[in-house]
Amino acid sequence: MSASVRQALSRRVVLALLAAAPTAASAQGAKVTSAVELAHAAETLKPGQWVWAPQVAPEGPVTVYVDLARQLATVYRNGVRIGVSTISSGKAGYETPTGVFTILQKDADHRSNKYNSAPMPYQQRLTWDGVALHAGGLPGYPESHGCVHLPMGFARALFAVTPMGGTVIVAGKAGQEAMMTQGAGVLGPEPNPPGHIPLAPDEDYRWTPEVSPTGPLTIIASRSDGRAIVLRNGKEIGRARVTLPVTDFQTHVLTYAGQAPDGQDRWIYVGVPGHGEEDGKPLDATIMAQARMPAQFEASVRKILTPGATILVTSDAILPETTGKSLTVMNAEAP
Repeated sequence: MSASVRQALSRRVVLALLAAAPTAASAQGAKVTSAVELAHAAETLKPGQWVWAPQVAPEGPVTVYVDLARQLATVYRNGVRIGVSTISSGKAGYETPTGVFTILQKDADHRSNKYNSAPMPYQQRLTWDGVALHAGGLPGYPESHGCVHLPMGFARALFAVTPMGGTVIVAGKAGQEAMMTQGAGVLGPEPNPPGHIPLAPDEDYRWTPEVSPTGPLTIIASRSDGRAIVLRNGKEIGRARVTLPVTDFQTHVLTYAGQAPDGQDRWIYVGVPGHGEEDGKPLDATIMAQARMPAQFEASVRKILTPGATILVTSDAILPETTGKSLTVMNAEAP
């Protein structure tokens, strides 16, 4: 055997060993075929592991929920859980911000603009100042500079199913185990709310769709403040005084699934942590009918609803004049 042949064989062996060896970003994933199998596997994930079952809900709008407390990312399609992965979020001093985010950019071969062109495979940008979902190191604890690190295989699978402008909810606090029962886990402080103008005493609603003519829709509604705020592409385009039915005092996330044959809007619960039993269940029309808001505001919102729009309902206060801080809903405009 010639030296060149031996060298080629040796190189192939080394490459094969590297490919077979588990790494932080390409750790083990499991593909299961049922919601029951997914639920069982999700309870036993170790750092770097993930589980994926897209056939459980083959179609519908996708929402990603990142739980910083448990260091897990969960993917819902049509309100049903189709994937769960361990993550690594921002370390001390670089904490991953919480809030309701829009996927602003997707780049499978992205490299960091801030950190020496470090590779960020399957990057999905959440903010223009550097926070994103992407494949990265997974040591079992927060270690990033603010991004959400995912296993390589999961990052690739997630990249394939999320749309531009899709909704990503980041909640909780690393190191503090907590169930999502109140809005505090989802809504975070922003010291200087940009462009916030309260409703005047004689103003029931405001509607300015021209501020952001296109893009994904997110509605945040507070029972305690009696307000609904509409954001499109991360910018506020409307707000109104509302009265919401008090069915409970917990936070719920719902995804718009289009109109039913009878013309009624169909909202589907996303079974986020603390509400796993709600996976894929439709919102009761009688509950929806109990909500009160200005008729023109409701009509304006309905005109721009498209499948995939998200609503977050909370009993927590959300207005800066009430809380002294604003919602962490990131600006969708590049600087």
